[in-house]
This record gives sequence, C-alpha cells and structure tokens, in this order.
Amino acid sequence: MPIVNRVADLQPDIQAWRRNIHEHPELLYEVHRTAAFVAERLRQFGCDEVATGLGRTGVVGVIRGRKPVGRGDIRVIGLRADMDALPIEEATSLPYASRTPGRMHACGHDGHTAMLLGAARYLSETRNFAGKAVVIFQPAEEGGAGAAAMIKDGLLDRFGIEQVYGMHNGPGIPIGSFAIRPGPIMASTDAVDIRIEGRGGHAARPHTAIDSVMVGAQLVTALQSIVSRSVDPLESAVVSMCEFHAGNARNVIPQTAELKGTVRTLTPEVRELVEQRLREVVDGVARMTGAKIDLSFERGYPVVVNHAAQTDIAIRAAREVAGESNVHDMPPLMGGEDFAYMLEQRPGAFIFCGNGDSAGLHHPAYDFNDEAIVHGTSYWIKLVENTLAV
Repeated sequence: MPIVNRVADLQPDIQAWRRNIHEHPELLYEVHRTAAFVAERLRQFGCDEVATGLGRTGVVGVIRGRKPVGRGDIRVIGLRADMDALPIEEATSLPYASRTPGRMHACGHDGHTAMLLGAARYLSETRNFAGKAVVIFQPAEEGGAGAAAMIKDGLLDRFGIEQVYGMHNGPGIPIGSFAIRPGPIMASTDAVDIRIEGRGGHAARPHTAIDSVMVGAQLVTALQSIVSRSVDPLESAVVSMCEFHAGNARNVIPQTAELKGTVRTLTPEVRELVEQRLREVVDGVARMTGAKIDLSFERGYPVVVNHAAQTDIAIRAAREVAGESNVHDMPPLMGGEDFAYMLEQRPGAFIFCGNGDSAGLHHPAYDFNDEAIVHGTSYWIKLVENTLAV
C-alpha cells in the first residue's frame, strides 16, 4: 500500500492523539503526562527500545529495519519532535481546547508529537529500511534548551545517531506544501537586560536628577543604530527592546529603570558584532548622561543551520510526498529553535510543513491543522526509507 494511503488510514488515530495532547498542555521540562503518553504508544507499536528520562523528560524510541545494512551506508538517523506547550491562555473555543488555564499548545508541538508517533507506528509495522530509525520526543523547546539537555544526557552517542532531522508546522504555508533552505534557516536568540541607575528627584527639578527614563529612552533609540548603521545591509539582524520598567508616580523622576529585549542574528560574525556594538553604545550613553548602566547579554539558542547534503535529502523526501511544485525555497526566519544544538553536533536539516491559513505561532487563537497530519507523517516515513535504503 502506498505510504500516503496507509497514513491516511492512520490519520484518525494520529488526530485523536494530537487532540488528547492539546487538551493537556505542559510546560518546559514538566511534560510528564505527554512523555508517558508517548512512551506507552511506542511500546504498543513494538519499538525495539524505548528510553525515557533523557534531558529529564525526553523520550526516545528505536526502530530497527528488516534489511541488512551495506558497508559504508548510513546506519542510524534521528527524527525529532518537541512536546512542550506555552504559558498562553487559549482563545479557540474548540471542543478539545486546553483544560489547563494559562497554558496552550500555541506552537503546534502537539501536532509535531502526534505526527512522529504516526511515523513510528508505520515504521514499526513495515520496517522497510536498513539500520535504525530513532524517534526523539524532546521537552523544553520553548526557552528551556531541551535539545541541549538531551544531548548532554548522551542522546546522539548512546543511539549512534549519524544524521538528525527536524520539522515544524508553518502557518501561511499551504497544506500539502513544504518549505526549506540550505544554510541558516532560523536565527540565534540572545537576551539583553539593562539596568539603569540615575539619581531620583522631583519632576519640577530635573536639573538635580539623572533621569533614568530619559537615559532609557536614549538607549532604546541608540540601540536601533546598530542594525541600521553597523550591520552590513546584506546581512540580517534584529535588536528589539520590548520591556521598559521605571517609576510609579507622575511627579517623581525615578532612580532606576530596566530594559529587556532580544537580539536575533543569522551568522556568528554578525552575532559577535551586535554584542560588541551593544556594549559600546551602552557605555557611551552612560558616559554621556552620568548614569550607571549595567548590561547583561545572555546567549541563547544558536543559529539553525541546515547542512547542504541533508537539505537535498529532505527536499527529495518532501517532493516524493507533495510533488516538486509544492516544495519551496524560503528566506530565513528570525525566530529561534533549539534544534540548532542538534545540527551543531550532527549533519541534518530542518523543514517547515504547511499549516494553511491559520493564526500565527504563539497566538491565543492558533491551532495545529489536522489536515497537515498525512503530509508531515508521510514525510518522516519517506525520509527514513530513502536515507536508510539499501
């Protein structure tokens, strides 16, 4: 039976798993119910090995193909899905909406997990490949670096993973379509925290104070010059200061102010440049205003960089599922993904699967589109059968 037809038969089960997970969202590493749900099904499918507790709550399933591995062939590939939700109040009114106030699957990780479970079931039934397919269910993608935690616990070495692949749904990409590119596809994500200490005073006597609000306003404006005047116009960078906290009375110049923001870049060189210039700008404003300014620049997820050969492998699999005209080249995105840590350690590729005309990721009205299930699940299966073919 063709892959897509068999996956279509499995679609009701995969959809039911997805909606079950959607109803019970869990955050970061506290994905105990979801992890147990995943592990139970992997055992039911007959996976040759099911491991739990990697990266605290990650789950791994190993499926051995029934064909012999040839000399020099790829023996083991990893397929990764993320399991965690977001601290957002759901606003969908769906019958399977979140049952936990203040939490929802607003990024589609419920769909990612269900599709990989569907692929695991199919691969366990057919085993039409050589070597091993390792299905990876990761916690804490949303800011917790769960991928790095699983790697630290020995994920890649313990299971002998030689190549690793990831997938994310893409709102705005038509159902049945995929999007991918070689090289940088998603940005690094760094955190900026700035604390300004001026000199408080009466609003009617500003000459006796060092106005932390004015200093903060100058900083917000000055930091924008980094992208517009220090970064090559042909490169990409984002500096966004998104929090500004100061004062509690209209007639008091506050002693302190705090700014918080994020920096996004697509290359190590631009990342270094932006951090350097940010420190220089902060130092300059401090000297100009007389305020004391403390800067914390915390590096987050690295750039997601698709390897060229593995991107070609992913494109081939996607085209076999969706047709050549439905696999598109895409520009890089300035959002981040901790799958970057896996791609730093092993060759692989990250692809986007169309979610249709849905609300955007991290929006209270977002919902993973169940029509994407057949396409995403079939992609995983085709990727394994192509890569581990004999």
